[in-house]
Amino acid sequence: MILDYLGGLFSNDMGMDLGTANCLIYVKDKGIVLSEPSVVALDKDTGEVKAVGKEAKKMLGRTPANIVAERPMKNGVIASFGVTQKMIRYFIRSVHNNRKSLLRPRIVIGIPSSTTEVQRRAVEDAAKQAGAREVILIEEPMASAMGAGLDITEPHANMIVDIGGGTTEVAVISLGGMVVANSIDIAGDEITDCIVQYFRKKYNLIIGETTAEDVKINIGSVFPLEEEMTMEVKGRDQTQGLPRTMTVTSDEIRQAVLEPVRSIVDLVKRTLEETPPELAADLVDRGLVVAGGGSLLRGITDLIHNETDIPVRRAADPLRCVALGTGKCLEFLAEGKDFFVD
Repeated sequence: MILDYLGGLFSNDMGMDLGTANCLIYVKDKGIVLSEPSVVALDKDTGEVKAVGKEAKKMLGRTPANIVAERPMKNGVIASFGVTQKMIRYFIRSVHNNRKSLLRPRIVIGIPSSTTEVQRRAVEDAAKQAGAREVILIEEPMASAMGAGLDITEPHANMIVDIGGGTTEVAVISLGGMVVANSIDIAGDEITDCIVQYFRKKYNLIIGETTAEDVKINIGSVFPLEEEMTMEVKGRDQTQGLPRTMTVTSDEIRQAVLEPVRSIVDLVKRTLEETPPELAADLVDRGLVVAGGGSLLRGITDLIHNETDIPVRRAADPLRCVALGTGKCLEFLAEGKDFFVD
């Protein structure tokens, strides 16, 4: 009991966005102190961690036979328990400047709203075995809405669309609770994969995940642009097996990602259809907020507005909304408020 009390006084309580693509950590009174890709490079023979985060991501598709670089999170949940545990431990140590702390932190972690009890328990166990004193879970739409600056406690509708790496979360929130929430396993990673498949099918060009992600960031769009863009893309010719360079346009990439983007828009429309009339009326004026890495796709706000006819805006800091929201949760904990799963 005394150690728990002292831990609450002196440990660096933290919030964590344990995402499919990136992991962000918020430390109480310090803000976001870490933002790294959710990638781990391991020695296949010994299980030794060779690199984590940015260094490990550089190794994707480039490792020798004895080293494997992998993403231990898939669709927002743990795909590899042991690797996730090592990754969380590494990030906690990084935040503590690689010193082993006697006072273990309390951690608030954002999880997809669709996760099962078994998946939630896996997140808790991984964090505790990585060094957490206590683990508190919050559903990502709630955290994202708070991180975007929405007042979720008021008796009005707040709608958040969080397009992450592995999942897209859509929720209507009022009076501190989610009135309607929907989630699909289609988001940024699915869009990237569609770009890979487009080059393979149309041009017989094999490109890697990193190249496809660069294409998405540099010229990707989901709504017609005033001036279309072009980009040189390098890959391996599927027929001849030789390196090849070609030029593609933003219009082509827009067609390539049409299917997953349509699924995301349909999810938004379905959530609106399930929203009670009084809250739906609020959204006519208040609109919705998009967050997550997918919200940075050119034209996404225009497309959703065009399909729903309600105002749409991008969060001020879309990549960090969930992490910022977990930080606000730490403040709410101190005030005795509860917006958590457990």
